[in-house]
Amino acid sequence: MRNGADFLAFLRKAVNPHQGKDIHVVLDNRSTHTTPEVQAWLTKNPQATLHFTPKGYSWINQIENWFSIITRQAIRRDTVSSVEILIGQIRDYKQHWNSEPNPFTWTATADEILAKVRLVQTNIKKLVDNNVK
Repeated sequence: MRNGADFLAFLRKAVNPHQGKDIHVVLDNRSTHTTPEVQAWLTKNPQATLHFTPKGYSWINQIENWFSIITRQAIRRDTVSSVEILIGQIRDYKQHWNSEPNPFTWTATADEILAKVRLVQTNIKKLVDNNVK
């Protein structure tokens, strides 16, 4: 979401159908999630609780990876005709996923990752230098 208004529209759409239930939303620390308008809405909607990931932590990336996997393997876009079907597909996939759990394994060493970062930095510098001329 690009701004606080977009995020507030998301909150309204996500929370309104679940009146009377506690809603928990896990977020990164973007400033769009803490605008005065969002804070005022949260005051009026105490059933909604925002949980912010710690700055500098990447565990939410693992969650994004899991949703990427489930999307590719079980929930194709435009194949779900209702929320109930979506919930069922997620539950079925989660049960399958947990029946034979395997942890995510990093396959690159820190040195390999840092080498790629340096390569990208070098290439970006070359692009910038070429465009300045």
